[in-house]
Amino acid sequence: MNLLRLLICWLLLCAAAHAGTLTQAELARRFPAPLVVGEKSADIPAWPLFKQNGTVTELVGYAFESADLAPVPGFAGVPPNLLVVIDPKGTFLDVAVLSQHEPVFLEGLGEAPLREFLQQYRGRSLGQGITVGGGKGSLDGVSKATASVRIINQSVLSAALKVARAKLGFAQGRDPGRIGRIRMDVFAPLSLQEMLDADLVRHVRVRRGDVERLFAGSSGAGLDAEALAQPDDVFIDLWVAWASVPAVGRNLLAPRTWTRLQGRLEPGDHALLVLTAGPHTLTGADFVRGSVPRGIVLRQDRLPVEMRDLDLEPRLADGVHLPADEMLLLRVIAQAGLDPARALDFALPVTRSKGIVYPERITREVAFSYRLPEAYYIAPERAAPAWQASWKARRVELIVLGVALALLAAALWQQRRLVAHARRFAWLRRAWLLFTIGFIGYAAQAQLSIVNLTGIVQALRAGRGLDYLLFDPLTVALWAFVLVSLFIWGRGTFCGWLCPFGALQEFAGLAGQALRLPQVAVRRVLDARLKRVKYGVLAAILLAAVWAPAQADRLVELEPFKTAITLNFVRAWPFVVYAAGLLLVAMVVNKAFCRYLCPLGAALALLGRVRLLDWIPRRAECGTPCQTCRHRCGYNAIVPSGKVDYEECFQCMECVVIHASDEQCAPRILERKRSRTIPIVPAPDTIDRRA
Repeated sequence: MNLLRLLICWLLLCAAAHAGTLTQAELARRFPAPLVVGEKSADIPAWPLFKQNGTVTELVGYAFESADLAPVPGFAGVPPNLLVVIDPKGTFLDVAVLSQHEPVFLEGLGEAPLREFLQQYRGRSLGQGITVGGGKGSLDGVSKATASVRIINQSVLSAALKVARAKLGFAQGRDPGRIGRIRMDVFAPLSLQEMLDADLVRHVRVRRGDVERLFAGSSGAGLDAEALAQPDDVFIDLWVAWASVPAVGRNLLAPRTWTRLQGRLEPGDHALLVLTAGPHTLTGADFVRGSVPRGIVLRQDRLPVEMRDLDLEPRLADGVHLPADEMLLLRVIAQAGLDPARALDFALPVTRSKGIVYPERITREVAFSYRLPEAYYIAPERAAPAWQASWKARRVELIVLGVALALLAAALWQQRRLVAHARRFAWLRRAWLLFTIGFIGYAAQAQLSIVNLTGIVQALRAGRGLDYLLFDPLTVALWAFVLVSLFIWGRGTFCGWLCPFGALQEFAGLAGQALRLPQVAVRRVLDARLKRVKYGVLAAILLAAVWAPAQADRLVELEPFKTAITLNFVRAWPFVVYAAGLLLVAMVVNKAFCRYLCPLGAALALLGRVRLLDWIPRRAECGTPCQTCRHRCGYNAIVPSGKVDYEECFQCMECVVIHASDEQCAPRILERKRSRTIPIVPAPDTIDRRA
């Protein structure tokens, strides 16, 4: 039987080791449209949830698994795993069971009561203390499962607090993983007075008059006759100390109490010693040992931190004399993320009642802080910029992209070798375009967009920095390459090789040809006029970004990249119809959107005017008289004179293939024919006879 129990425990621990198994696809099933599940954050295991509101994408909240962030063991030794969703204000949207091994909910009550318990979190805020079975305002517990639901409550709150600190700015944006650590190697014998002088023990004395002043101007004023009659009398004398710090605990507590305390704390846990004297108590007559005292609240960075009684009946060391009426050793679990390097903010709630039948309850807080001296903790390392985590998390994708861009640059630089064999070049180009769609577009989500530019405009307009761009490393890397390529080759490198939606259009054109659909050749005069439209679209979007940001958010939807690439056509039907319609048009009109409507293409065309090279080779006969390349150019980017219009060139390199081909380039064909012509020279004897 013992062997069987060990085997069961081992299997449960193995299950716990695989906690946090939700995928983005599974979350998308749980949160269907109009919600969209974003990529898991690089710095903390949480998925952002978005909602499309018209043309604006709103952050709805964050979804995460409690086992990833706060694996608090339950009675079976295995942490419960819960799906938790909080909104940007720290309010719970949902809490659901993913897996749990609490015996009472497996073989006893079943999971239904647990699900009902978890429904109580909806609408509650992290900013308020959430307890179980603590009276009015607290969560209703589950009969016969009080301890289990308290463990689950710890799991939910600890996990949510970590996400709130990392993502919602509750802790001034600091990383919850970078907190101070207690120095267990620092100890020196100290008297009580020496500890008070060194701020290792915090003493707070509150008089009745101090409390009366807290209620001044409220309906609770004047309700305490003793406070009015004897304002200088002590309301509460309180001492607080960080008992798990050796220099504190070993000097304040009896050796037996210190030893028992060490045995009750898990790695990373903290213990606080609280002693009080005076008429006001922290526990009250209904206090149960091992529970959370309602008379004292701990907060750090404005968020509550649960302190639970260790039920140790502490005793003070010999020589430490304090007139304490009550003495508590309170535990803060490691998952709560308590930081010894930051101040602890305590509050003593004081409640007065007015009325008899339906009394009005008025509560005020006596607040004080306690900070551990620097000598007794190891300061956290200076936090690296938050965006660095994104780069580390996506380093494999960055390497793939970097290698691919290096190969592309080398190939374009050695264009003669690239186009030496026309058929091979055609297949290489199609393979690259598939890579652009599959990796750059759908896998890496690195589709460049006009939104990148409007975001910069709006950030500069608001006086904000641009460091937010660094949170999307692949987009930054691709932009860096594109900006360099603009100076060398112009806009065509991106538009012809690196734009996923452009590649989709190119394949749509190939499909149209394969289906033998009529290919529409837009007349040159009309083509030239239509190409100006994209510059008007660009101007409208940029002006709106400066003067009317809300309108800019609507105008950027002229760009179908978000629908087709970012959201993979999973969106409201008008957007899907628009994006799909552009691809259908591309089957008969070569890359119509890119040529006539794309605002990003217009911006790149303008920037590309500073290019250093006229890299497309030309001959003296190009345009005079040869017009082969001009007629074959699907973008009308070659004028009758043979000159290339680089602002409209998509670097498809068809003209370069023709230029290098002995079978397609007319001047080369004529040159070869001339080299094969044998001149006719009269015979010498014929010349003599004529003479």
